[in-house]
Amino acid sequence: MNYIGSKLSLLEFLEESINKVADENCNTFCDLFAGTGIVGSYFKRKDYRIIANDIQYYSYVLNRHYIGNHKELNFAKLTKEIPELKNIEVKDKKDFVCDFLSNLKGTKGFIYKNYCLGGTKGKNEERQYFSDENGMRCDAIRQKIENWKKEKLISNDEYYFLITSLIESIDKYANTASVYGAFLKKLKKTAQNSLILKPAELIINDQDHEVFNEDINEVAGKVKGDILYLDPPYNQRQYATNYHLLETIAKYDNPEIHGKTGLREYQSQKSLYCSRTQVKKAFKDLILKAKAKYIFLSHNNEGLMTLDDIKEIMSLRGKYGNFIEEYNRFKADKSENRNYATNKTVEYLHYVVCE
Repeated sequence: MNYIGSKLSLLEFLEESINKVADENCNTFCDLFAGTGIVGSYFKRKDYRIIANDIQYYSYVLNRHYIGNHKELNFAKLTKEIPELKNIEVKDKKDFVCDFLSNLKGTKGFIYKNYCLGGTKGKNEERQYFSDENGMRCDAIRQKIENWKKEKLISNDEYYFLITSLIESIDKYANTASVYGAFLKKLKKTAQNSLILKPAELIINDQDHEVFNEDINEVAGKVKGDILYLDPPYNQRQYATNYHLLETIAKYDNPEIHGKTGLREYQSQKSLYCSRTQVKKAFKDLILKAKAKYIFLSHNNEGLMTLDDIKEIMSLRGKYGNFIEEYNRFKADKSENRNYATNKTVEYLHYVVCE
């Protein structure tokens, strides 16, 4: 997924920097602003035990799969509906189930009725986040997954794998520039293609991991790890508004929506880390609560907190230092309508060795 603040291009920098500070006896890695789980997944592959958290439910779903799932999925009970699964090798069953879902006939459900042109035509707000076909395909797949869950034909692990696969797949066909704060007036080429449910990658290892869906300042006081990695929002852009449609697909709870973009209520998910007046207080509370040997913070030169703010607060726990890396900035759209001061952003990885 093309995600605001993604650390995909910085993973090696993070690992190299963390290894320069942390001792070799560290085995638990906490990623408590987890987002799409890109950092936690990377360190899971390095055989760490991962504790992940994010306040957004769609992020919880992604991490519940990428972090929480660590054994093959056999879809044993689903053979009642799909008998052919009995003859499929375990490693291939994920693909087979996704193919089955991809071939469902579309249905006019919540996504089609509220986020596609055919479903909103003539209403106060006409929306075109997906093509009519893909909106209906998304509804059919999401409803089938939920029915399987209610009928106990799939386990929790299989459920989160399938929703993760849907979230990541449908995102590739979205009629947006990048995020869901707006949709395009005309269907772009990728949005015209037919939705195919691609199975999400499964990272197998021998560790038991934990995944939370809570406010970070609450979780920080409950979990304990060797390495705590923090990647909070840097600015005033709320993730809840930028990815509201993925939240609705993940929950599929038929929420009340409003406005041109069909925004759902998100007050309970507003992050204090997006507030210039509250971020420093929230960050100090978090750092003082944290139970870890080492704390690392990703933050860039355009963040709401100053370098002095960060150093002052992190130094309360021990010896402070930082690493610096330059990288390409995230652009929510590729047009010339938005003027960016620079194409590069400086990433700081602050750290403190806790006393």
